[in-house]
Amino acid sequence: MPRRLTLFTFLASLLILPWLASHTFAAEPSRPNVVMILTDDQGWGDLSIHGNKNIDTPNIDQLAKDGARFDWFYVCHLCAPTRAEMLTGRFYARTGVRGVSTGQERLNLDEKTIAQYFKEAGYVTGAFGKWHNGMQHPYHPNARGFDEYYGFCSGHWGHYFSPELDHNNTLVRGDGYVTDDFTNHAMQFIEDNRDKPFFCYVPYCTPHSPMQVPDEFYDKFAEMNPSMKNRDPQKEQLGMTRAALAMCENVDWNVGRILKKLDDLDLANNTIVIDFADNGPNSFRWNGDMKGRKGSLDEGGTRVPCFIRMPGTIKPDTQITQIAGAVDFLPTLLDFAGIDANYPKPIDGRSLKPLLTGQKTDWPDRELIASRNNQVSVRNQTYRLDNDGKLFNILQDIGQRTDVSKQNPEITKQLMQVAKQYREEMLPRDDDRPFTVGYSANTPLPARDGVAHGEIKRSAPAPNCSYFTNWKTEEGTITWDVEVHEPGQYEAIVYYTCPKENVGVEIQAELLGQKTAASIQEAHDPEAYGPERDRFNRGAESPVKDFKAFSLGTLNLPKGRDNLTLSALKIPGEGAIEVRYVWLNRK
Repeated sequence: MPRRLTLFTFLASLLILPWLASHTFAAEPSRPNVVMILTDDQGWGDLSIHGNKNIDTPNIDQLAKDGARFDWFYVCHLCAPTRAEMLTGRFYARTGVRGVSTGQERLNLDEKTIAQYFKEAGYVTGAFGKWHNGMQHPYHPNARGFDEYYGFCSGHWGHYFSPELDHNNTLVRGDGYVTDDFTNHAMQFIEDNRDKPFFCYVPYCTPHSPMQVPDEFYDKFAEMNPSMKNRDPQKEQLGMTRAALAMCENVDWNVGRILKKLDDLDLANNTIVIDFADNGPNSFRWNGDMKGRKGSLDEGGTRVPCFIRMPGTIKPDTQITQIAGAVDFLPTLLDFAGIDANYPKPIDGRSLKPLLTGQKTDWPDRELIASRNNQVSVRNQTYRLDNDGKLFNILQDIGQRTDVSKQNPEITKQLMQVAKQYREEMLPRDDDRPFTVGYSANTPLPARDGVAHGEIKRSAPAPNCSYFTNWKTEEGTITWDVEVHEPGQYEAIVYYTCPKENVGVEIQAELLGQKTAASIQEAHDPEAYGPERDRFNRGAESPVKDFKAFSLGTLNLPKGRDNLTLSALKIPGEGAIEVRYVWLNRK
């Protein structure tokens, strides 16, 4: 029997091998990697490829030339909403995001993110930079589909040189200028996963304030009188412009480093690279005659640069004239990667693959929404309807100077109906979500998410990177609205400062009827820092301090919702402590 099988195999090979030799087979295409680069507060005009002669951005310019550039790409007016739309493919008002701080930035837990789709499809996923869609698990990026996370979860940070950062839900110290540091970690992630399909998200936090940038980038702009200025030059603050342009050139240098890493690892031809921004510029500077800036629902606040490169699939110098937006990234990338979406909820985005690959396809007009609180602006291919009911032909009047609503009553009526439907479906919404505790071993509760009572106040008006100070009497308290998911023992750790004269202050943590207290016996009184590195006044941004961890003891917590209350039982000196965090760590 074995001999017959061998003879059969031999005879079969005489017939099959010549046939195989005369036929060629295409190798199964590998799934494309994805590198998505998102800049923070970089306007459409902050690139030399768009005609800004004040700045040189050769790496991003080349990325645009090597792939597709969008003429009309739209995001939201502020950071967290844009991130929500990119992550879900849905208008941000559907996702639970209401603002940029104090919990309003959180993405609802029943939303599925782009990272979760890629992770389920076998991709390795990493994010390196500003998250801004929730800090505590299960809102944390590690719980939203990212295997690796390095950055910060707040909307902005108070210092950009070796700051305190989050590495997979653990506090660490950064290494060098923050944009360079994020890039270093992203490049290491790419190198470590070169033999696997990966999704690498790099959300930079610049040129968002504080306006800090290394000398080698700033020196060029220190005395510059920009040749191109904002359409309303009396509004432009030259110091702010100089700093922003320097930060944008640093971003470009870092984009170039990522692109070179892909080349060096021979990954460029199988990697989709995306570069875009999260809203309009954070100051009045040159932006192509558009009206408005960050925070505005006009063109200048919502139209941003966007470039996509995919060698061999997207032809160089592809120009996309159709309007598109952040909501389109999810369906587009899943389409390119061949991932079956099976969307659990209806999405608002469209796959842009037919446009990017030059397929002949019917592409009906559409409406993209910009909204803020109860204000709504609607953009279709030709027109923008603003919140006041004025209609502008953007193709002829990008500066929004001439209202053409009376000349186009049907279009005005149609877009007003779209705005009305959007308001009815999504605006406004109450937000009664507590801060979640016990979904991970360690839960940070930053000052940003707390509420001060009595004389206690924040270190600065902007909550995101603030700490609580001015705690003078026993009447003052700090509370966090929390819900404990997993019952058990939790160590309460406060991150504090305390001058020598206040040593002996007794601090208590109380939650769900459980209390623990301890007296601080070690002075810790560091100087605030940050503003000395600013190139322009930081305004409402808080300075930072290096806070010290101190255990208040253990709370035996049941499951439930309550206010975590921090109070001072005894103040022997002139005041209590300053507070940056309380961490509840499950034992």
